[in-house]
Amino acid sequence: MSEPTGLAGEAQQLDAADGLAAVRERFVLDDVTYLDGNSLGALPAHVPARVADVVRRQWGELRIRSWEESGWWTAPERIGDRIAPLVGAAAGQVVVGDSTSVNVFKALVAAVRMAQEDGPGRNEILVDATTFPTDGYIAESAARMTGCALRPVAPAEVPSALGDRTAAVLLNHVDYRTGRLHDLPALTAAVHAAGAYAVWDLCHSAGALPVGLDEHGVDLAVGCTYKYLNGGPGSPAYLYVRRDLQPRFDSPLPGWNSHAEPFGMRPAYAPASGAVRGRVGTPDILSLLALDAALDVWDEDGVSVAAVREKSLALTDFFLRCVGAYVPDGRVESVTPAAHAERGSQVALRCDDAGEVMKRLIERGVVGDYRAPDVLRFGFTPLYVGFADVERAARVLARTLVG
Repeated sequence: MSEPTGLAGEAQQLDAADGLAAVRERFVLDDVTYLDGNSLGALPAHVPARVADVVRRQWGELRIRSWEESGWWTAPERIGDRIAPLVGAAAGQVVVGDSTSVNVFKALVAAVRMAQEDGPGRNEILVDATTFPTDGYIAESAARMTGCALRPVAPAEVPSALGDRTAAVLLNHVDYRTGRLHDLPALTAAVHAAGAYAVWDLCHSAGALPVGLDEHGVDLAVGCTYKYLNGGPGSPAYLYVRRDLQPRFDSPLPGWNSHAEPFGMRPAYAPASGAVRGRVGTPDILSLLALDAALDVWDEDGVSVAAVREKSLALTDFFLRCVGAYVPDGRVESVTPAAHAERGSQVALRCDDAGEVMKRLIERGVVGDYRAPDVLRFGFTPLYVGFADVERAARVLARTLVG
């Protein structure tokens, strides 16, 4: 058999030189080209056995003793410390639990409360106008609760929109529709220069690219774990509270799990110290420990976020090249920035009848997703996506669009 030529041959060569290629074997995959890790990451192969141990031994045999003997009680902070280096944070600043929406609410209300403690007149919240809808819903509720006005602003316009009234700014690191990467360092600095607090949603960046929370002085951040961290459907989210702000973090959801004496059962609430203040109720142990197991992929293979980012950019560059070569002119338009500094780990293509096109792609073994009305989304998880996957996806897309 002759060797593949053209882009298929190039894909083969790129896969042969890929330093992360071996990590793919740690995931449960099949012949499907899976480019939807920006919605739900693939299953790490060792997770089922770990979850079975949690169910059969830790719950089935040890039962309530597992809160201590199996480390259930401290799991939210312990697993938070495992996520911390993936988002550029030192230990003791990340706690895992609840959903992203709940953590956005905690972070945003706490940010406003700190701003209003700093001085009078801080009565406005800026929110990313292109945000994932839930963040907008939460921001509107937080504004009503704190007596603030809510103002949607495009991320690029945030510096000029900031003022003496600004209390907090809620931004997405990567736009969920287009894959645009926003300038976290510059926007955070602008927010701080205005005397306000920055809250970042990392759902589409954590595990795919460097974030640098500590380096850039981010105040508060949240993120999910079922995308590029591969924690499984509905796996718990996380909350980052910068260390120097932790004594002032006033959660709008004080629960017994964040009490200084959780088993004291006291009628008055007294917050615990540290990131533990971000806890609320009893941790969801089964999904929490599935996430814990999934994070082993990063440790066991010595995977660095820098290497993941390098491959992510190479994959998305190659995909755009393949699409340009295979897809007839005028059938799709990339709405993802070409510049590396402005690109996350997905490519979004504007396409007529995107929903029907994606349905046909999935039937042909290429799984992405779409966002109404006209955007095809392809997510590239460098831990398990290869260059041959990328070339095949573009080829099948071209066939789908012409026939």
